[in-house]
Amino acid sequence: MAELAEPKRARGRPRKTEGERDDGNRRQALISAAAQLFHRKGYDATSTREIAALVGMQPGSPFYHFGNKQDLLLAVMVEGMKQASQRQETARAGLPDDLPPREQLRALIRNQFDVLLGPDSDFIPVMLYEWRSLNAEQRQTITQIKDDYEAAWSPVLQALHASGQLQAPVQLARLMIFGALNWAVQWYQPPTPTAANRAAKASPQTTPKSPPRASLDDLTDAALALFLRDPT
Repeated sequence: MAELAEPKRARGRPRKTEGERDDGNRRQALISAAAQLFHRKGYDATSTREIAALVGMQPGSPFYHFGNKQDLLLAVMVEGMKQASQRQETARAGLPDDLPPREQLRALIRNQFDVLLGPDSDFIPVMLYEWRSLNAEQRQTITQIKDDYEAAWSPVLQALHASGQLQAPVQLARLMIFGALNWAVQWYQPPTPTAANRAAKASPQTTPKSPPRASLDDLTDAALALFLRDPT
């Protein structure tokens, strides 16, 4: 009787089993739930039981995927920086090659405001608020990822410095720019549709009872005016 040939082994990575895919989805669900609760309530005030309940899991489920709550916090921050890096790369890839450095910086700032204040923006604020809750090794991990993310701004800032539009030294300017942008998570309130409609219908002579809330485009324009001189 002829021997049966062994089936050929598929090239590349082995396909994940249904159980492995389910584990990955559950892990991601826990990270997203933790980001929401850490942002809303704070790290110390949030229990792993609450995180599990938010995604319909048993109280002990987080510890199947993470060693402890601090490891889950690290995963939230890593996921936030991963998403931010992907969004930044997408924004940069869509820019024309001959776009002036000032407009490149505008695109970077606008994307940063989206990362900080746009939809699904729980992750990075958690990193800004809860940094001290990590241990030293975990902080080093996040610092490396964050430095890589911010390094993409340096060539643009160097070009602006060379043209005289950016007066401060590039490294110091980069730190101060990120500090100013990131602080917006503390005070920014998006405009409401009702307020926007009232502002559109108001006559030029009407004095609003309170100043209108700024859009992310407004914030971007203000940031550019704050950081850069007009081109000569």
